[in-house]
Amino acid sequence: MKQQRKRSRRVKKRSVSFTLGIVIVAVVLAVTVVGVLYTPYDPIEMHIADKLSPPTWQHPLGTDSYGRDVLSRIMQGAGNTILVGVVAVSGGMAIGILCGLVAGLAGGMRDEAMMRVMDVLYAFPAVLSAILFSSVFGASLTNCMIAIGIYNVPIFARLTRGSVLSVREEEYVAAAHAVGRGRAAIAVHHILPNIVSPLIVQGTIQFAGAILAEAGLSYLGLGTQPPFASWGGMLREAQTFIGLDPLLAVFPGLAIAITVLGLNLLGDGLRDLLDPSFIRSY
Repeated sequence: MKQQRKRSRRVKKRSVSFTLGIVIVAVVLAVTVVGVLYTPYDPIEMHIADKLSPPTWQHPLGTDSYGRDVLSRIMQGAGNTILVGVVAVSGGMAIGILCGLVAGLAGGMRDEAMMRVMDVLYAFPAVLSAILFSSVFGASLTNCMIAIGIYNVPIFARLTRGSVLSVREEEYVAAAHAVGRGRAAIAVHHILPNIVSPLIVQGTIQFAGAILAEAGLSYLGLGTQPPFASWGGMLREAQTFIGLDPLLAVFPGLAIAITVLGLNLLGDGLRDLLDPSFIRSY
């Protein structure tokens, strides 16, 4: 009885985290969609006479050092940030899953060689890769997405390979081999559906990491380029006026923190909900 009460409390706590994560992510996505279609003011139009204005009814979050509406820029920045996260994580996940499937099913020297390549890629963090791309091709949002995507490839490749190694000796895989199905068909129809749960969870967690990476790169001037808004770029611009108007840094910082918090809560909730031991506890 005592153990059942503990289990019940644990289930409720995890459900609350998952629900809170869903709500936060849904709000951020709603702001992103609205920001693409409509903003109260033009995010890049400058009004020098209204610069560093405190929050008012006309400008609920105030204006920046160029008189631009902070709320409008945060809404535009949400679109750029989510775009980077979706493209970078999706691209890194697709390539990483493919490499992990090939390595896990091939085994031997091919597996070893591919994993060593992944180790080399993993040694280059997103910031270092972005600096490299920027020095060769110039700083841009596209290069920022490529750098973050490359950083995500070995993470998903390792996870996929480990999952493949844990299921490739299962009876249903042996049965597929016995009826003459090829490796590609086995990977797509038999292995991938049984390892997709940890990949989804990792994708959610990496999405949060991609948002932080994009903010850091934009802060360094390697991500979204002015005059277009990004949360990291807004923090960079705010640091010069931190003594005059601290709210310039507070609002984009809160946007980053809340978004990452929501994604982490969602990832933790998905991990628990997709865990068989958690499902059995209901």
